[in-house]
Amino acid sequence: MDSLHPNDAILASPTSGLHADSVFAHLHRAPEDPILGVTVAYNKDPSPVKVNVGVGSYRTDEGKPLVLNVVRQAEQKLVNDRSRVKEYLPIVGLAEFNKLSAKLLLGADSPAIRENRVTTVQCLSGTGSLRVGGEFLARHYHQPTIYIPQPTWGYHPKVLAGAGLSVKTYRYYDPATRGLNFQGLLEDLGSAPSGAIVLLHACAHNPTGVDPTIQQWDQIRQLMRSKELLPFFDNAYQGFASGDLDADAESVRMFAANGGECLVAQSYAKNMGLYGERVGALSIVCKTADVASRVESQLKLVIRPMYSVPPIHGASIAATILKDRDMYNEWTIELKAMADRIISMRQQLFDALRARGTPGDWSHVIKQIGMFTFTGLNSEQVAFMTREYHIYMTSDGRISMASLTSKAVPHLADAIHAAVTMLSESVTSRVSS
Repeated sequence: MDSLHPNDAILASPTSGLHADSVFAHLHRAPEDPILGVTVAYNKDPSPVKVNVGVGSYRTDEGKPLVLNVVRQAEQKLVNDRSRVKEYLPIVGLAEFNKLSAKLLLGADSPAIRENRVTTVQCLSGTGSLRVGGEFLARHYHQPTIYIPQPTWGYHPKVLAGAGLSVKTYRYYDPATRGLNFQGLLEDLGSAPSGAIVLLHACAHNPTGVDPTIQQWDQIRQLMRSKELLPFFDNAYQGFASGDLDADAESVRMFAANGGECLVAQSYAKNMGLYGERVGALSIVCKTADVASRVESQLKLVIRPMYSVPPIHGASIAATILKDRDMYNEWTIELKAMADRIISMRQQLFDALRARGTPGDWSHVIKQIGMFTFTGLNSEQVAFMTREYHIYMTSDGRISMASLTSKAVPHLADAIHAAVTMLSESVTSRVSS
């Protein structure tokens, strides 16, 4: 056979030629992300009265993104330090950040930390921490089935299934009371196979804003320990829920006490406002220091081929704040101010709905906690609010209280009132999907 001229080889390529079909021509256009797509639609709407309560990010009462003062101080301090370099971090990340993150999570007096029974690795915010933890469990845990609450954050099943775990659900939310279905939760976990993994929201459950009481948490802990169920906490809102970093970590600390083993995915997106910096950590509390060391060695084998090493800047910001007493104290003040504004938005919306005589009991708006309120509005009502009032939110009726402003409350209340009163299907008939 004659050898091809280089130009002939190029012409013979299946991807060459201006009019040749792409090798990817068979792909269908994927739908917009159901959460991030809300903002895409909002940005396209020219209406001057539009309101976006779908975004899971904090906004000031003027509707602006907030960079904490203490974060700006920390960044300036880092910039001014001429000794800092841009070298790769170790696979497990910034050692100082990991140590301080474990302390924030488990408490300064944690026996697990004191006994070196905790391994903490820096990850790409909470989502990355979940993925690393999920892949570790899929490789090394004898029961690779994880039970997640129904409902939960929309990407929990995708992240955990993508990591190789079998995903099942347990009852959590009661649409009739818009509160916790505690009996259903206990029944479902009680019937789960021994040794199964259970995903728990440490505080400020997303999307419902419904948390167990401390007494209920203890019952859940006792049940899980009796069945040897492995807790995997998603801790995305520590300090952001109540304004108290210790109170919001109480569930995790309860499970880690007395030699309890657990995994915790930790994020600084909300409580430090470091959304785009992707700052997080995965901590695994083990029975012994030797086991913790071996666990860390295997976590490295998960991380290295996934993203090699984590980024340095965001973790350095967090570590700078966490290790400096004055900066830490300022952070807690700013954090409390954010939590208090969210609580204020809850009260304002509740008062506005009550003033309008909106049908139904809306007390769940002020009873729920954290960034989100699960309104009970169904997808038809949400679509009506978007179409007629330019209100943008997720179709499950979740509202981000952290992005609501005082100025927008009356318009949002008008929209909810109209949706509830004008549509034939009552809000109380909504069944959580």
